[in-house]
Amino acid sequence: METSDNAASPTAPAVRDWAAAAVDPQYRAAVVDLLGALAYGELSAFERLAEDAKLAPTLGDKAELAKMASAEFHHFEQLRNRLTAIDADATAAMEPFATALDEFHRQTAPSDWLEGLVKAYVGDSIASDFYREVAARLDGDTKELVLAVLDDTGHASFAVEKVRAAIEADPRVGGRLALWARRLMGEALSQAQRVVAERDALSTMLVGGVADGFDLAEVGRMFSRITEAHTKRMAALGLAA
Repeated sequence: METSDNAASPTAPAVRDWAAAAVDPQYRAAVVDLLGALAYGELSAFERLAEDAKLAPTLGDKAELAKMASAEFHHFEQLRNRLTAIDADATAAMEPFATALDEFHRQTAPSDWLEGLVKAYVGDSIASDFYREVAARLDGDTKELVLAVLDDTGHASFAVEKVRAAIEADPRVGGRLALWARRLMGEALSQAQRVVAERDALSTMLVGGVADGFDLAEVGRMFSRITEAHTKRMAALGLAA
């Protein structure tokens, strides 16, 4: 994405602090949307990892997932505290995203331990890529927080290690997990596209404040970058994209 030093633009990426950027009501609404979506995502990740821990085959695996769940909840707390600090109601900010995210998790409920690992690795990574794209348009203060809560909690390397070991032990597992990952990719991209399309302030900020709505070409390039990153992660897992 190109950057701009035009401080008059409400969408100039990461060139001002929050106090200066928030003067624009559309920008403020976009940030509240973003933090609300992220907060609910982190809360859902905490719940999901706690549930996945029940499927863990060993006590050590259970403990690792519990540690990751704790890290996700800490991220949620950071986002909730930030929303409170900018005089936004955290619950109200999360509510517009709850139904779609809950539906995504309902449609992609894993049937076993390995599917749960792949879902966390693939699904969460796609969401993180999307939010990092948005972060390029943020003021410096908000961008720092967003990138901090998107930090890997250790799930990526843990998932790669466990999935590759399972495929090595039984190569037939790879085909099933590859199909599962492709399904996750489609569902996650559909969810991200709905967020862009349905939240006007957020979509306008994402593409640089296009007057007549969001630029479909720019959105297309963004999703192409996300897809490319997904392909690399699949290779890391030992799966075909």
